[in-house]
Amino acid sequence: MTQRDMAGFLDIDVKTIRNWREKKPHLYEIIMKGFAFEEVVKKAQQNADELKALEEQFKGKK
Repeated sequence: MTQRDMAGFLDIDVKTIRNWREKKPHLYEIIMKGFAFEEVVKKAQQNADELKALEEQFKGKK
């Protein structure tokens, strides 16, 4: 996700994110960790869905 994407998601200006990065590094870090966490959860759900589909596929081949 780009800074522009993040700004749009948060309904703020891109300059605000840049300002946080420079002047409020702890806030910026928390926000970046939140976005990273969201991505990891999304990928984990996709992996779980793929595993479930494989399980269903192989159940039918017994």
